[in-house]
Amino acid sequence: MTPDELDEFLTTQRTCRVATVSADGAPHVSTLWFVWDGKSLWLYSITRSKRWSDLRRDPRVAVVVDTGEEYDDLRGVELSGTVEFIGEAPRTGEPYPELDSVERLFARKNFALDEMPHDGRHAWMRLTPVATASWDFRKLASL
Repeated sequence: MTPDELDEFLTTQRTCRVATVSADGAPHVSTLWFVWDGKSLWLYSITRSKRWSDLRRDPRVAVVVDTGEEYDDLRGVELSGTVEFIGEAPRTGEPYPELDSVERLFARKNFALDEMPHDGRHAWMRLTPVATASWDFRKLASL
């Protein structure tokens, strides 16, 4: 994908697959909603999840966002790097300016709300990818 296609794709997709490394070294993959701000992928995770505890211990992560049912419709992106934990954990809505625009984007995208509902069970992680790989099999027909 071109940079513009990648940005549009990550802005419009909703669900990603997050790959972490468990304490015993085994891989763990889980699904999660996300929001893309143009340079970072923001993950809103339950703080009592295996994913959260894996990433607290080892913040290396790979995330895949993909779509398509038929082979020639498959497209997606893999982003990898290290997550940073941003804000309070769990998030109860205390003022945290760095999260203002992210929470507004997330609330609009996933809940059709202007304000983020906080449940005291989730918290934020930011992945600013160090490596990105994308594919768009829809382009194969033109080769």
